[in-house]
Amino acid sequence: MSLDSATRERIEALLTNNNVVLFMKGEPNAPQCGFSSKAVSALRAVGTDFQHVDVLSDPQIREGIKVYGDWPTIPQLYIGGELVGGSDIIEQMVNSGELYTVLGKPAPDRTPPNITITPAAAAIIKESLDSAGAGYSLQIEIDPRYQARLQLAPVDPSSIASESEGLRTQFDLASAQRAKGLVIDFVDDERGRGLVIENPNAPKPVKQLSVAEAKDLLEKGEITVVDVRPADERDMARLSQPFLTIDDGMDAIEAMPKDTAFAFLCRTGGRSNDAAAMMRDKGFTNVANIAGGINAWAELDSSITPY
Repeated sequence: MSLDSATRERIEALLTNNNVVLFMKGEPNAPQCGFSSKAVSALRAVGTDFQHVDVLSDPQIREGIKVYGDWPTIPQLYIGGELVGGSDIIEQMVNSGELYTVLGKPAPDRTPPNITITPAAAAIIKESLDSAGAGYSLQIEIDPRYQARLQLAPVDPSSIASESEGLRTQFDLASAQRAKGLVIDFVDDERGRGLVIENPNAPKPVKQLSVAEAKDLLEKGEITVVDVRPADERDMARLSQPFLTIDDGMDAIEAMPKDTAFAFLCRTGGRSNDAAAMMRDKGFTNVANIAGGINAWAELDSSITPY
């Protein structure tokens, strides 16, 4: 595929006028794919300002940027007019500290987090490590929503490492900063049987509305629904009631009063939950997520076909 001159000029103008440009799906407060969300989180962790381009709203740029940089996937990060790469490369550069250097930011804090592994949890983890063989460590990853994942991984000397109960635990940079004070325990009670993670840094969960609750509040005019899906997804399954979109970005929504009652909607509730959390972080006091998204709404509204 060749790149037409008009699209090339638009891309070059963006790169000339902005030092850091992220071509992504969606916009920073409502990414439309997991990889774009990872890239946004990484850039925010560095603390840098960046210009974003929503390729979903601009098909010419979406295809053109792939040709321009000879890079087949989205997102793509450019710094100083040069292609850096996609979300995996961005994360690697954040974890190594290289991205801080490139952007002229102070070196990141690589202090290992103080964590606690109880003796009961340590016994279970040690059994798994013994089965895995030599050269493995417990790796803890904590995403921007503070959901933690434990796995056994080869020892990475470049990772940030802590120790508790004689167990080495390793983290990437972002996870280490989110893990301070984390406790891993083993329980066998009404919660089930297994490892339980308590993280004092985790924000309170976003309020969840059932579809029935959201539908009732919407009909009473007591909430404003924001559908964060792109237009092509909304065309597949669309609310019959009034709603807002983020087709033109979040500026108009963020300009509304901080106590506006917002309920965010997507296909199944994941992206909308992230958008609601971000709005809460910006100081909005009455935000909620519609659990199950439009697919759950379709169960109460026969005019909607789930997809």
